[in-house]
Amino acid sequence: MLRVPLEKPKPDIENFIRTVRGQARPDRPPLVELFLDPEVIRNISTNYLGRRWPEKVETEAEKEALWRLWLEVYWRMGYDFVRVTGGLAFSRKLRRTEDTAGLSRGTRGWAEEGVGMITSWEDFERYEWPDPAKADLWNYEFVASILPEGMGLLVCPTSGFLEVTLDHLFGYQNLALMLYDQPDLVAAVFQKVGETICGLYERLLGLPGLRGFFQGDDMGFKTGTMIAPADLRRYVFPWHKRLADLAHRHGLVYLLHSCGRLEAVMEDLIEGVKIDGRHSFEDEGNPMAEFKRKYGERTAVLGGVDLDKLCRLEEAPLRAYVRKIIETGRPGGRFCLGSGNSVANYVPLRNYFAMVEEGLNFASR
Repeated sequence: MLRVPLEKPKPDIENFIRTVRGQARPDRPPLVELFLDPEVIRNISTNYLGRRWPEKVETEAEKEALWRLWLEVYWRMGYDFVRVTGGLAFSRKLRRTEDTAGLSRGTRGWAEEGVGMITSWEDFERYEWPDPAKADLWNYEFVASILPEGMGLLVCPTSGFLEVTLDHLFGYQNLALMLYDQPDLVAAVFQKVGETICGLYERLLGLPGLRGFFQGDDMGFKTGTMIAPADLRRYVFPWHKRLADLAHRHGLVYLLHSCGRLEAVMEDLIEGVKIDGRHSFEDEGNPMAEFKRKYGERTAVLGGVDLDKLCRLEEAPLRAYVRKIIETGRPGGRFCLGSGNSVANYVPLRNYFAMVEEGLNFASR
């Protein structure tokens, strides 16, 4: 029986890609995560791998040391890829409060729901838009240069087309009004955000080991989409399609993380955008089993372990639940195992380890 962290990992990015595309049906599902919170990575690195975490990250040598530790955790936890993010920083308003998680980071930021950075054309003109041509790609280039044998690279420069526009720039309530009051300004902001994000993706093409784009863009909640499906089709999906087309032209996969119930627009995402896989599920309102039954033959199902259960269940019932998730997702292929969202800093590490071990050992049962 395998236990994590693994002593001798054997990543196989080709198996992961073939599974996503429906070209392989492995005995055990590959592992997938949008990300592990930094506090989770640091805890595993220091307490389970015995590494010394850098106290500061200022020099290039310190940055290299940090990324080597970061990559080692994903490798030793059994993943076939590492997802590297960053490069575009859209300034925003945040509401901050105490972080009460088990691996606390001190404070936690919450998206502005009221009024964000842009309410007028004057705000639009004053806003300091990030320039994709000037973005620093050092993280991507360094990680690509040190990938272990068999491991691949997935990339995501920033939050998604709706997330940036809604969370960072307008604010949710403000956007809801401006969709009706100032649709020309809304269109201009989505256009600028889309061009900026796609511009950086174009610069990332050709990185050694690059196998796909894994873009996050939360578009829903438990019962529906964040904005009307018609507005998603008008303002958001053309940019996802542009990225998916870019990925596919270069032999890469396009994976989408989006929280919430997207039933009203799944045909748009599968047949229009042509996503290769959808990530983010929760048992209440957006269960993996329902998605698998409806769409599992046409796009990959990524993750599926409800985050609330991953946090709250004791080890024995959690392991049984994870095995049930695998048994539900595996038939027909196009399934990878992981949390329904991410391994947050409030997930007990023993539970995270149990989930991964059930996946790694499934084929031997």
